Amino acid sequence: MCSAGKIGNQLTAMSAATVWWPAARRGISTSESTALPPAAHDIAERQTLAPGHGSRLVMLGLGMSVVPLDTAVNIAFPDITGSFGLPISMIQWVVICYVLTYAALMLAFGRIGDIAGHARVFRAGLGWSVVAFLLCAASPSFGWLLFCRFLQGIGAGLVISCAPALVTGLYPEARRAHAIGVFTLIFALGSALGPLIGGAMVARWGWPAVFWFRAPIALASLLSLRGLPPPRASTGERFDVLGALLLAVGLTALLFGINAASRVGGIEPAALLAAAVASLALFVWWERRAARPVVRIEMFRDIGFTAVNLVTVLMYLATFSVLLFVPYFFARFALMPLPMAGAVLAVGSATMALAAPGAGWLIARVAAERVAALGLLTVGGGLFLIGLWGAEVSPAVMMATLAVQGLGVGLFQTAYMDIVMRSSPVSDRGVAGSLAILTRTIGTVTGAALLTLLFHVVQAADTAAGFLDAFRAVFRLVGIAVAVSVVAIPWWRRAG
Repeated sequence: MCSAGKIGNQLTAMSAATVWWPAARRGISTSESTALPPAAHDIAERQTLAPGHGSRLVMLGLGMSVVPLDTAVNIAFPDITGSFGLPISMIQWVVICYVLTYAALMLAFGRIGDIAGHARVFRAGLGWSVVAFLLCAASPSFGWLLFCRFLQGIGAGLVISCAPALVTGLYPEARRAHAIGVFTLIFALGSALGPLIGGAMVARWGWPAVFWFRAPIALASLLSLRGLPPPRASTGERFDVLGALLLAVGLTALLFGINAASRVGGIEPAALLAAAVASLALFVWWERRAARPVVRIEMFRDIGFTAVNLVTVLMYLATFSVLLFVPYFFARFALMPLPMAGAVLAVGSATMALAAPGAGWLIARVAAERVAALGLLTVGGGLFLIGLWGAEVSPAVMMATLAVQGLGVGLFQTAYMDIVMRSSPVSDRGVAGSLAILTRTIGTVTGAALLTLLFHVVQAADTAAGFLDAFRAVFRLVGIAVAVSVVAIPWWRRAG
């Protein structure tokens, strides 16, 4: 799945000096390593696109869609547990082994793409994913499935870490905001179509189908991709192996700790979180001294940029409440067939997909911070409106409120990615795109733990009435929290 204050051409003199000095001290050309692209709304010329752009974008979108299409696996959970004779609680490891793997590796893969070429990493990810999908589908036991999900996570990390950089690379910098809107559209469509395709595949061929149906998609993209942006000329840059290892260990321990906190008590969550803090602290210490770090720590010296990333985690945490609690609301109160319930739930993702290109168009004309602020207010309002649902709420009202929430996510997500992209040099687009997706993952994993805990705290009784009261209270609370977080977005600033 923000504002960097005066990022891009909006950097203040102090921020510019902060970014320039470490690069100069390391002997790196500042014009090459830290020259930041302008804000999209400050670019007057709108350039035309090169011939063949459309076919390259389609093949690229087809390849990157195999990652968001993993939502198809959710619909296969009952069939997986039934096939292997497992309790429902064990299904979480199908998610954990996959999500933690790509989350821990994304930033490192993004840096490798910046060094060796985004297209090479993307193609390697597609080839790896083809094999991983087939191995998942052929898993003879649950243990093998978990191992193959780990392998699938590596492929997803390779693909999605460089996908934003490749999509934006197909467009001139003057149309960066439009490119990001297209990326958001593709990702949202994949997420929305996953459960629909997965349901049909499981009904016909069983749970292995949610894996193997993506193998030919990845293979078609791999064989058809031509004319992607070439890698930049090699400068003999070395990959920061130690930094990548510290980051991977830190993120893995962090996400495991958050997950453990929602499942078990005692010392395990505390130990994991302490290990995460120690590893990430060492990572920051090392990156400040590395000649070519995985992540430019100096970006986070800008309070606005740091705040925007934290707000993004909060926004994804809050919106995960829709996927977490709304299906249970349907089961208790909505008298509609299961396919219709799935269609209603998909309205949010569909609206997000439809909003993304419009958000890109808007960002090209007004500051991305303002679009992000509008998105946060819309998301907060939509979540609060969901908190007003009663037991007799109609499907039309449910779809309308979910659409408001989805519209806000589409606006905010596109604006946030544009701000992150412009806060980094073009040569660091792999890491920038990975960071934008990592905040989404952290927010979702954190939401699964904290929202469940919050719901149990506010639920007074395990009855239909008690569920409805807790449901409404949680959605109102998270809606207010998202709306209030708009104060962290400096939407009032103008380009100087």
